[in-house]
Amino acid sequence: MSRPPSLALPPRTRAGLLETNRGPFAVLDCTPPAGVPNAGTVLLVPGFIGSKEDFLPLLRPLSEAGYRAVAIDGRGQHETPGPADEEAYAQPELAADVQAQTRELVEEPGSPVHLLGHSMGALTARRAVLAAAPCPWASLTLMGSGPAAVQPEQQKRVRLLVELLPVLGKEALWQEMQKSPRSEQAAAELPADVAEFLHHRWLNTVSEQLTTMGRQLLAEPDRVAELAAVPIPKLVLSGSDDYAWPIPWQDSMATRLAADRTIIEGANHSPNVERPTETACALIAFWQRISTGERKSGTSSRVSV
Repeated sequence: MSRPPSLALPPRTRAGLLETNRGPFAVLDCTPPAGVPNAGTVLLVPGFIGSKEDFLPLLRPLSEAGYRAVAIDGRGQHETPGPADEEAYAQPELAADVQAQTRELVEEPGSPVHLLGHSMGALTARRAVLAAAPCPWASLTLMGSGPAAVQPEQQKRVRLLVELLPVLGKEALWQEMQKSPRSEQAAAELPADVAEFLHHRWLNTVSEQLTTMGRQLLAEPDRVAELAAVPIPKLVLSGSDDYAWPIPWQDSMATRLAADRTIIEGANHSPNVERPTETACALIAFWQRISTGERKSGTSSRVSV
């Protein structure tokens, strides 16, 4: 779960709805400053127990580089409505939502749309790319994600959540989750309004969305070979201390994808909030290499703080 350091909206950011043929989706839509050339659009897909606010620290630097940055709440996630029906959150349904969102974001022919998914959102983005024909995105970034299901220790935590949520309910389970050492340490470091927001977001997210996405994290198959066959530029980006998918797993995935690989030193599972400046710089550099034709597949880097 990403924990944004602040809830303040960056300049030129609109909180609203993106209307699609699959329904409305809550968004934070940050546009470039006047006079900055349009470099394209970035669609930012959050992960498990996440929301569009996970990308707040990235919106300003991405927009100042000329990118329209659109962070989205998925179906049943925080401020986007969703039914109390687990079938509605099957991965093909969520992938179709990402495709519909992308169609609405294409501003003009030839204007690139870059797709970025974080954690579980990266698995959804991957499914969207695999299901699209032709592929409408200029690139795909998999951030803090891996080739298949999360590592065994993380599976234990997710399985507990999936099993206990229907029994305890969201409020009681939230209180139990806050007792873990990691949660206690994080809560002590958070501003009061952010801590309140995280609680509200959890309560606001549809229970069936949480349990269905949790099961996906436990059972996701390895689809790297399929994705490698899709001819778009790819970036695998992670923190140096990711606890959900080990770094060697992500290194191997990048190699199999012939993807660029960036490791953000000093970040954990959510470099978007833990090291946003370094993460934004790495993303912008990747997209600029694509636009100028300078990118060579398999570029690897470590970004220090």
